[in-house]
Amino acid sequence: MFTRLPVLVILITVVIDAMGIGLILPVMPDLIRDLTGGDLAEAAVWGGVLSTVFAVMQFLFGPFLGSLSDRYGRRPVLLVSLVIMSADYVVMALADTIWLLFLGRVVAGITAATYATALAYMADISTPKEKAAAFGIVGAGFGIGFVLGPVLGGVLAEFGTRAPFWAAAGLAGLNALLGWVVLKETVTDATRRAFQWSRSNPLGSLRALGQLPAVGKLLIVFFIYQVATAVYPAVWPYYTTERFGWSPGMIGVSLAAYGTTFALVQGFLIAPSIRYFGNRITVIIGLSVEFASFIFLGFVSSGTLLLAMVPVFAFGAVGLPALQGILSRRIPDDSQGELQGVLASLTSLATIIAPLLMTQTFAHFSGEGAPVYLPGAPFLVSAFLMVLSVAIFARSKRPATP
Repeated sequence: MFTRLPVLVILITVVIDAMGIGLILPVMPDLIRDLTGGDLAEAAVWGGVLSTVFAVMQFLFGPFLGSLSDRYGRRPVLLVSLVIMSADYVVMALADTIWLLFLGRVVAGITAATYATALAYMADISTPKEKAAAFGIVGAGFGIGFVLGPVLGGVLAEFGTRAPFWAAAGLAGLNALLGWVVLKETVTDATRRAFQWSRSNPLGSLRALGQLPAVGKLLIVFFIYQVATAVYPAVWPYYTTERFGWSPGMIGVSLAAYGTTFALVQGFLIAPSIRYFGNRITVIIGLSVEFASFIFLGFVSSGTLLLAMVPVFAFGAVGLPALQGILSRRIPDDSQGELQGVLASLTSLATIIAPLLMTQTFAHFSGEGAPVYLPGAPFLVSAFLMVLSVAIFARSKRPATP
């Protein structure tokens, strides 16, 4: 079973990754206005640019860092990324121009690929049967960070727009120090793979891994799943405001409820589900729950009922770690870092595509002149994507040998 201290460091790393995104969100509008001298509308435009460049950097550099970790080891990639991340937050805390903040988000997007390396580390230290549970633990860490980040950022904002950046820098630096003491290298000479530039970019890695038996369709399912579930951060504030007139406080409560339940599901329900149902059935269960949740969100008319059902939506989270577990078991041990880098790139690509798709759908069905007033239309798009995922997953072949 997992070694406790290294797993704790990995968990803290993922929590910090997730917190680092949410920690600075509460202060970004005021900070951007201070740096540009513009109004809130201009700040929103810059906020979108900063979010997009962050996702683009993750997409481009996920496979690169994954391949580096397959060649030089997980430990140095994790530690160097954490140190650079800490320094980058210091730069953003001191930024006196919007372009310096932009540069900071570029670097932050690159170093945030530690999430993929953390997953590869967990794959290294777990047996094939433990992989899905290991990925669930990492997912739980992300859920915890998702909840804590905005809350802590809001509290620290009382001390100024730069305070959350200093806090993030300190957390990343302390975790790098802890990792230096605790983490042991998991890549051995037997599993080390030579670094290849052709496999260190998203397209090259996708081509190489997609040619492995019974992997290509699973990568497609993973990508469609990420696009579908990205509907939550893309339209949730706009949807709940339009449909139910929720205040920012109520929106925050609903997101915290989702994040808390998400963390509990990923941390405590993955292993029992795998044990009783197996990986494939668990994936089907997760996709089915997501489908039912999206249909419900497409047509629900009561904000109270929606709030009561928010924790239920998180039960669909059992599917993704099980899918990651299947993928990890079908990939050679010397390519685990590359796999997680590819998955990180696919996730980032989904976060680039989904906001455009979902917000445009929302605007089309909720604005003036809408053919049908249906603010929940983006969730129905996601429901269709879930049906597509189930169909493709059902056609994915099992490998001839374990």
